[in-house]
Amino acid sequence: MSTLLWLLLIVGAALLLKAYLEDRQQTAHTLLRNYPILGRARYQLEHLGIYLRQYFFAMDREEMPFNRAQRSWVYRAAKNLDNTVAFGSTKNATVPGTVRFLNAPFARLDEDCQASPALRFGPFCRQPYEAQGFFHMSGLSYGALSDVAIRALGLGAAKAGCWINTGEGGLAPIHLESGADIVFQLGTAKYGVRTASGALDEDKLLTVAQHRQVKMFEIKLSQGAKPGKGGVLPGAKVTPAIARARGIPEGQDSLSPNRHREITDVPSCLDFLARVREITGKPTGLKFVLGSEAWLTTLCEEIHRRGIKSAPDFLTLDSGDGGTGAAPMALLDDVGLLLRDSLPLVDNTLRAAGLRDRVRIVASGKLITPTDVAFALCLGADVCVTARGFMFSLGCIQALQCNQNTCPTGITTHDPRLQRGLVPSDKAERVVHYHHNLVKEVAQLAHACGLPDARAFQRQHASVVQPNGVPVNVSALYPLP
Repeated sequence: MSTLLWLLLIVGAALLLKAYLEDRQQTAHTLLRNYPILGRARYQLEHLGIYLRQYFFAMDREEMPFNRAQRSWVYRAAKNLDNTVAFGSTKNATVPGTVRFLNAPFARLDEDCQASPALRFGPFCRQPYEAQGFFHMSGLSYGALSDVAIRALGLGAAKAGCWINTGEGGLAPIHLESGADIVFQLGTAKYGVRTASGALDEDKLLTVAQHRQVKMFEIKLSQGAKPGKGGVLPGAKVTPAIARARGIPEGQDSLSPNRHREITDVPSCLDFLARVREITGKPTGLKFVLGSEAWLTTLCEEIHRRGIKSAPDFLTLDSGDGGTGAAPMALLDDVGLLLRDSLPLVDNTLRAAGLRDRVRIVASGKLITPTDVAFALCLGADVCVTARGFMFSLGCIQALQCNQNTCPTGITTHDPRLQRGLVPSDKAERVVHYHHNLVKEVAQLAHACGLPDARAFQRQHASVVQPNGVPVNVSALYPLP
């Protein structure tokens, strides 16, 4: 046996002996104390289990939050590859909750159809916004996402003709350089438009509004990942550029309150919204996860008391099953209504109050495939937005390390070594392809249902499989008021 091999065996044995003695003497882990070495293997396998299931053991439609079939569709759409499937569907159409679109006996010819018309937001604002299309980018915070990811998303949004939402991380020069339309999200920490104490700085807000690209303002009350809880940006992610964009100290953990201090009830909510809209002159709306629906009725009553101009220009409705942000499991798993339940409730409440034409509905929450988006349009959405869909188009592999600064695809890390793999000019093209291919397939679903464009979807155009296996029309599940 060679000298090198003997040396390796001796070193290996010494390391095993060292680990054995450490495990036997430590008191924190019972398993390691009783089963030295073997216990370490168990912890490693537990850590690797999620990745082993993802790539080897889970079926194509079993994973959460997004299964392999969904991710594969996004990847192929982003690469502009053929997304057709042969030999029949692999989707079990009898599973309760499955959506089935109801095709018309005489489909619309493609040449007889049209692109979805522009949609006006904020008709009473000094600067209304004409939004093109029905599919846009949800909140993607600078700081939570890397420089290269935001640059790729912005360039892609500009080419695709959709807006990009800043998320609560504030407006950065990197947003503006792309030329894309921007929705500025005003989170509870008021990043980018805050005073040193965290209150709203009206001069900074006006400065943001003066950028031509900033089209609308979204006041975030809550988000799908953590309804009722603020966010945390680890100090390791607060670089000098991010600190400047957010108006916070460099290198320190940054915490968002769990609500706006100015907003304690419906009247103060409308007061704050009116204040933001008056300063900016641009459409202003609310983002939230619906829990109790009673406050929406109160909101509509207060709007009528003040006058229809006081209404939010849009409501962004997030789903209670989580989003891009990391959150405590109890909030992530068990708080807030899912989008498919809350969306028709919001639509019905606005209809019953005679405000549906005044207030636009923006749907958010796991809307990454044509089926997801088309179904949200059926349930009452005017516009659909996604963050994770566009992250997948950049190459996200669902590594579930978004909050650890170790994202292997460079999307949610500020490690230059990991960011190097994400080339913005290349990934921007994938963003464009993903957007265009999704819009195209939603239009195909609409044409199959006999509709001229995707915004013509209504509840009667889809059914949902019930626990007894029988599909029931959505118009019967969620009747109009």
